Amino acid sequence: MKNSVQMVEILPSLLSADFARLGQQIAQVESAGASMLHVDVMDGHFVPNLTMGTPVVQSIRKITKNHLDVHLMITNPDAFVPVFIEAGADSVSVHQEVCPHLDRTLKLIQSGGAKAGVVLNPSTPVSTLTEVLDVVDFVLIMSVNPGFGGQKFLPNSLQKIRQLAEMRDRRNLNFPIEIDGGVGASNLVDIVRAGAEWLVAGNSIFGAPDPGAAFSALRQTAREALHPVA
Repeated sequence: MKNSVQMVEILPSLLSADFARLGQQIAQVESAGASMLHVDVMDGHFVPNLTMGTPVVQSIRKITKNHLDVHLMITNPDAFVPVFIEAGADSVSVHQEVCPHLDRTLKLIQSGGAKAGVVLNPSTPVSTLTEVLDVVDFVLIMSVNPGFGGQKFLPNSLQKIRQLAEMRDRRNLNFPIEIDGGVGASNLVDIVRAGAEWLVAGNSIFGAPDPGAAFSALRQTAREALHPVA
């Protein structure tokens, strides 16, 4: 599947950063050219883990002008969308699995001035989004079961990206496809060629001795995959 929406972006996932050195590590990936940062919010209910809330997002917002992509892994996103946008989120994604009125939730995000994304768990088919693809600003495919960093990439995610990219092309839509979970040098080329543009990477960046260098290497690999040299 030819990727034709936009330039590929690597989004460092702050869940994998060292929170004792968060500002320093954000500066490292920014200096290497990162323009987007991914923030995972977990409630210990929808997923079996607890992570950062609005105070952390507010603190991150104070030290970066980068696009903050906030992924809400929570059971009642409508109640928290406004406070995360106020805290500094530039885009907010919510799970299809917890939104009985998904169209309304997406429009709630957009009405607050943020980009609205919808997320699919590994077991949720892309066909569940048929009625909202003309509303979304982006779609996030989970390539691991959400809740913890450091998991292995699920290969079937590539087929889901291809299916979604085909639906997008068929309907002449232009939203980016985001992928999150187990993304690294070993699968980056396949992910880009399947049709994803926003690639969330956690351990493969912040687990490296030099996060900035790791980011640069992933970005170079992704761009070469998108525009291979003949």
